[in-house]
Amino acid sequence: MKLTHHLSSILIGAAMALVAPSLQAKLEVFACEPEWKALVEALGGELVRATSATNGFQDPHYIEARPSLIAKSRRADLLVCTGAELEIGWLPLLLRQSGNSKIQQHQPGYFLATEQVELLEKPEVMDRSMGDVHAAGNPHVHWDPYRLLTIAQALSERLQRLDAEHQSAYQQKYAAFKSQWQAAIANWEQQAKALVGQRIVVHHKSWSYLLHWLQIETIADLEPKPGIPPTSKHLTQLLASTRTDKPDFILLTNYQDDKGARWLSSKLNVPMEPLPFTVGGSRQANSLESLYDEVIARLVQVGQ
Repeated sequence: MKLTHHLSSILIGAAMALVAPSLQAKLEVFACEPEWKALVEALGGELVRATSATNGFQDPHYIEARPSLIAKSRRADLLVCTGAELEIGWLPLLLRQSGNSKIQQHQPGYFLATEQVELLEKPEVMDRSMGDVHAAGNPHVHWDPYRLLTIAQALSERLQRLDAEHQSAYQQKYAAFKSQWQAAIANWEQQAKALVGQRIVVHHKSWSYLLHWLQIETIADLEPKPGIPPTSKHLTQLLASTRTDKPDFILLTNYQDDKGARWLSSKLNVPMEPLPFTVGGSRQANSLESLYDEVIARLVQVGQ
């Protein structure tokens, strides 16, 4: 009797050992920015394990391909990044050093968000005197909720391709995300009606998609050229050009140096608003939806 019981325990244990890996297996995702990590997690839930190369207080233009990031990329089944040269300074090196064939360009495990949608601000001509201009267009697509939904659909389809066993689960998660996101868009647009037609000064073209969506006009940039920090000469010129036709407020991200913005704000007596640019950029912004919630609410408040 004891022998039979012992043998049954062994057989059950062996069966569980065989089943456990398939139950516990997760798709390993390496995201370049927190917004894509958050989107992957919304679309994959318990089926994915995602990590981000950057956090909510870092400028993704200026990241190093550190050994810790290379180690994480070696384990990835899927790489999800912005593209349009946003990560040009570090992603190519990381991919080469990873030695991971699954996430190389043209492979199913290589996904760029900007390749899924049409981009704003694509320059007609390019030369080095223009500053840090992206040849493909503005890469900051996560600030258009409609483009983000298109990206979400493409990303869900990629997850299904890589993990066909759970195709139905991914489809259900995308359907839920789409429904919730569309409802949120309607709510945000209702909240932001008062912002239509407002005029602002920005620090870099970080917010172009958001401003285009909400119909807010950019009248000036604190940067004399993209990627060039504000200079005294440029700020003085901005003050002269906006003194009699003031902007409603000055907008920048929470990781940009606010020295120039503070100076112009004090001279013009208009508010300056540094906002979280991605998930994790504030205590409240712990998901894509809560990120939008906070930014829209703060824009409405400062624009009153």
